[in-house]
Amino acid sequence: MFNKLSLFAASCLLVVLISACSSSKKTTKTADVRQQPASQTSQQSQQSQSSQQSQSQPSPKSPVSQSEFRAAWVATVANINWPSKRGLTTEEQQREAIQLLDFLQSHNFNAVIFQVRPQADALYQSDLEPWSYFLTGKQGKAPEPFYDPLQFWIEAAHDRGLELHVWLNPYRAHSPAGGEVSNTSLVKKKPELVVKLKDGHWWFDPSKKGTQEHANSVVMDLVKRYDIDGVHFDDYFYPYPSYNGNADFPDSGSYKEYVDKGGQLSLGDWRRNSVNGFIETLYKNIKAEKPYVKFGLSPFGTWRPGYPSIVEGFDQYNQLYADARLWLNEGWVDYFTPQLYWKINSPSVSYPILLGWWSGENKKDRHLWPGISVGRDTTLSNTTEVMNQIMVTRGMLPKSSGEVHWSIGSLTKDSNLAKAVVEGPYKKQALVPASPWLDATAPEAPQISSLITGDSLRIYWTHPNEQDVFHYVVYYQYANKWNYTILTRRDRTFILSRNKLSGVFVTAVDRTGNESQMATVNWQ
Repeated sequence: MFNKLSLFAASCLLVVLISACSSSKKTTKTADVRQQPASQTSQQSQQSQSSQQSQSQPSPKSPVSQSEFRAAWVATVANINWPSKRGLTTEEQQREAIQLLDFLQSHNFNAVIFQVRPQADALYQSDLEPWSYFLTGKQGKAPEPFYDPLQFWIEAAHDRGLELHVWLNPYRAHSPAGGEVSNTSLVKKKPELVVKLKDGHWWFDPSKKGTQEHANSVVMDLVKRYDIDGVHFDDYFYPYPSYNGNADFPDSGSYKEYVDKGGQLSLGDWRRNSVNGFIETLYKNIKAEKPYVKFGLSPFGTWRPGYPSIVEGFDQYNQLYADARLWLNEGWVDYFTPQLYWKINSPSVSYPILLGWWSGENKKDRHLWPGISVGRDTTLSNTTEVMNQIMVTRGMLPKSSGEVHWSIGSLTKDSNLAKAVVEGPYKKQALVPASPWLDATAPEAPQISSLITGDSLRIYWTHPNEQDVFHYVVYYQYANKWNYTILTRRDRTFILSRNKLSGVFVTAVDRTGNESQMATVNWQ
């Protein structure tokens, strides 16, 4: 659509952007606790083995691990990503899930955003909504042999050190891709809450109290019953105009009822107010139940034409009735993921210019982790664009960098891109950035012991509050160079070669990203 910049010109643009950000705003990483005094063990030196318990001691040069959110969406609607088709056996579904999670782990991602409610249905055991058509091929039918897919995904993700965020569509009641409307569908069970659109969609009326109460109940059921790390909504609020043949959303009866009761808001403001109230209430409810569960929103990438001045085209404020800027301004999110699915050099929707505008609207300093997707081709230019966007994001948002890839299929089906990511910007593991507004208290340091066997040093650890720990990090120094390995909460041991080993620390990291003081191992 637009003329492409040369690779040289794009590289120059990168340098300018990153240099400008570095010169105008010098910051340190969020998790400053990583640079706090370390712990030291009391030494009991033996030739064959040693065991030490940690004590506090300052470290002359405290190492630091990388901090960056690295996530991918896994879409279940229309079987986009998982399961690959309807009606797979339980074993086949689980095998496909493990393949996707293994891919994320091996490519140093640290989170997965998994769609569990594509159309008022459930890819988990629910008393509120039926089993998903996209799972078994029949809405309301459970997997056979029975298992809970969400529980399986959570445990498998956590075993690989990945956060799992459940992704829901709050207002889509039925998709044309979802088969016939069954007797188990919410379209049949709650007909007073839904309207039919011209393309075959059924949509919950966002203004109705029953819609908001039901959606809230679904989300809170997930928060209460499952060990999830986040709740995530994407860009579907009021439907895109094309879903209803570009005719207005059919809620005239609801609006008339509002006006008849004395309501004075315009139709647009009334619609936006309905969505705003739902978002604010849901955020507060999640925090009241489990403060560490993050709430993320991924709206359309531009707020309105003219904001910033280069933006033309779609107006989500007046067409989806989503006042996404307000949600970010007010801090009704823990992370914000605008879908910036355009290239760096796009004239009216430039990736860095849009990212900079949203950053300026981040009044409460929440995480700003953009959604990226620049094409479905597997060319070198596409790979270069993704790499450049990741580096632009790091340069512009150094305190809390990160991005979400649409979708995991763009990576698994493009070996060039997958290789470039893991050999380039994701070469080293990274922790999810801390969320200090949720919790700024670091966990206790782990308690360390060790065993020397020949040229190897085996480290063991325990933690007094294991339920509070999501990761352990082992830092080690060889020839004056620090490195680290991020481990899962189930790991309790790590082996290192003693040849030229000059320093070892272990830390614990909690659910909101706070890192403990360093527990030091002395073995010499």
